[in-house]
Amino acid sequence: MLSKNLVVYLFTRYDNEKTLDRFVSNYLSKPSGAAHELLICFKLIDKKKILSMSYILKKIKYIEYFDTCKINDYDFGSYKRISKRYPDHNILFLNSHSYPNTIFWLKKLLKFYKKNTLIGTSGSYESLLTSIKLKKFYKFFSFIKKKNEYKKKFFPFPNPHIRTANFLIKGSDFYDYIKDKSIKNKEDAWLIESGKNNLTNYFKKKNFNIYVVNSDGNKFDENNWGSSETYNYFKKSKSIISDKHVRKYEALNEEDKMISREKVWGNGHLYQNI
Repeated sequence: MLSKNLVVYLFTRYDNEKTLDRFVSNYLSKPSGAAHELLICFKLIDKKKILSMSYILKKIKYIEYFDTCKINDYDFGSYKRISKRYPDHNILFLNSHSYPNTIFWLKKLLKFYKKNTLIGTSGSYESLLTSIKLKKFYKFFSFIKKKNEYKKKFFPFPNPHIRTANFLIKGSDFYDYIKDKSIKNKEDAWLIESGKNNLTNYFKKKNFNIYVVNSDGNKFDENNWGSSETYNYFKKSKSIISDKHVRKYEALNEEDKMISREKVWGNGHLYQNI
């Protein structure tokens, strides 16, 4: 490989050609501004399906990575194997619903990247423990059981963490964290993102620099993640990389946006100057 910067895009059998085409179109139309190699990880897909998408893939130069794991261990399972293979690379992980949202996206992230650093394109204070709600009264007892389970697994609000839809880290650093973890279901993936022993908290204990970087090319520490305007913010997102939940928020009506903002940032104290 010519570059030590690796952009990893995950594509799985649960995704469709439209998703891939959207990523490729944005990857081509928004220059990264920094030398890198693109790796596309094909997960739980047979080669016949990949061939059917060759009219899209031929537009770009990329490293083809077939994940040979036969079970669905979610994004993090693939990221574990890739980080083990590329320990010396600075890896920007992008899930299948993500794509560049601004020009010079990689340059802006790498500007603040150095040894012992974790960078996200957005962060959150949300706690699944605090957010869980009783939706139907007849499920009261199962709700209490789940709430008690979550008390062991998640901190209450505020629960600051880098959102793992897109994040930049050295391969060996990520592998040190993920190597002993088994991802068998969605909750296991949630624990890696926002549980008590999540990715962010692990590297906090190791005194890593942990930032969110926005499309203006500015970095923000944990206390100011909301002000980065990258996730569930009043205005249009300044996220360097667009992802499914960023777009979902932007499509909400104003009342639902307020509810979502409060889950992520609290009761609005971050927005007093808006």
